[in-house]
Amino acid sequence: MQKDLNIFIELAEQLLAEEYKQPVAKQIPTSNLYDALDLSLDDEGMVDEALINNLKSIIKSTPKTASKSFFNQLFGGRIGKATLGDLLAVMLNNSMYTYKVAGPQVGIEKQVLKNISKLAGYPENSDGTFAPGGSMSNMMALIMARDAKNESIRAKGLTTKMIVYTSAESHYSIAKNAALTGIGREQVRLVKTNDKGEMLASHLETLIKEDLKNNHIPFFVNATAGTTVLGAFDDISTLSPICKNYNLWLHVDGAYCGSVIFSKKYKHLINGLEHSDSFSVNAHKMLGTPLSCSIIVTQHPEQLHHSFSNEADYLYQTDGDDFNLGKTSMQCGRRNDALKIWTLWKSVGTKGLEKIVDKQFEMAEIARDYIKQNNDYKLYSFDDSISVCFNYKDIDPKELCTALYEDAQLMVGFGSYKNEQFVRMVTINSILEKADILAFFRTLEAYVDEKMLKIPTS
Repeated sequence: MQKDLNIFIELAEQLLAEEYKQPVAKQIPTSNLYDALDLSLDDEGMVDEALINNLKSIIKSTPKTASKSFFNQLFGGRIGKATLGDLLAVMLNNSMYTYKVAGPQVGIEKQVLKNISKLAGYPENSDGTFAPGGSMSNMMALIMARDAKNESIRAKGLTTKMIVYTSAESHYSIAKNAALTGIGREQVRLVKTNDKGEMLASHLETLIKEDLKNNHIPFFVNATAGTTVLGAFDDISTLSPICKNYNLWLHVDGAYCGSVIFSKKYKHLINGLEHSDSFSVNAHKMLGTPLSCSIIVTQHPEQLHHSFSNEADYLYQTDGDDFNLGKTSMQCGRRNDALKIWTLWKSVGTKGLEKIVDKQFEMAEIARDYIKQNNDYKLYSFDDSISVCFNYKDIDPKELCTALYEDAQLMVGFGSYKNEQFVRMVTINSILEKADILAFFRTLEAYVDEKMLKIPTS
């Protein structure tokens, strides 16, 4: 094992060097992937030196998500103490379903969940779990809401149409999860949004009334704290009274920007969160922990247990349900995703996490100011968003982003809203400074002047 750890250190040093020397990896076309790299699995194994060289080639060609040229969706950067926690979790190799096999790691997870619940404004007895990703967090909320509406569904299945409501700008997982849970995609109602992409409460209530008139069962509203394109925040304070009035479960999908709970300056963006039934946040986004670190908490711990517990004498052999986390998890065996956020949180404190969050908004503001001062740009995004959406010299954004990627200049994506397409620069990368934001624009402009202006625009 010690020998392999030494190899790992060598490879990690190679990665750090590559991030500095070639911050955007040269793209290998999919048609050439298996010719360019030896990815084969053969009858005979490789000796260490050949394996190390092979891995170095793979590292060189893999996208560098922690480089200062990575502005793609919706994560990035590398915070040392969080990475330390993740590496330690790999070495410890605990599964989190019982206290017997995870020991104090259970306490670490419960402490993170307790503090997230407190920041969300939830009661002392709230609970939650770590899911494999934001999509699965949303699915867990959907399942709890379904079972809360009709507790017999777990045993008997669906017998009537149950209706889900979500913003037209929400994450695609809502419709996918409706299909996977037996609700059905056709029972997902897309609520209209304003010019910022925020859900309109008036249209939500209209849709609910229509479904009640048709003898359907409304049961779940998904609000978004940071839409995937514009980074908009649905107004929870206007949605909550409607949900209370019609007895609907209100979930806040904060996978992208839910980490504003740590910020005194930006927490107003989720005013009313304490009135929601469940809340999810991805620490691998705004908090810069390694993938994956997805958290869901709820004010209704009894519902979490009801929806996800199942007796198994072969597994739960010691300790009570409170410390056997498999009773409240989507999974049985699962890795320890809590240790990395705990290690980061422990090292910098809540105030340190606040600084990480605030800095990302600061970087976005620097980018917006630059765009506003340059007539060659058109800005589509707004204040209090870490998604900076713009176009430059009317160049097709899809062509621009693809060309920057293929020529190893920048990693940045494109998006669209209300039939307008644009470059979407995400300032979520935790290591960015003002100089890196300005370097992004210099690189883009120089590339356009040299390459893109020779190509007819669409």
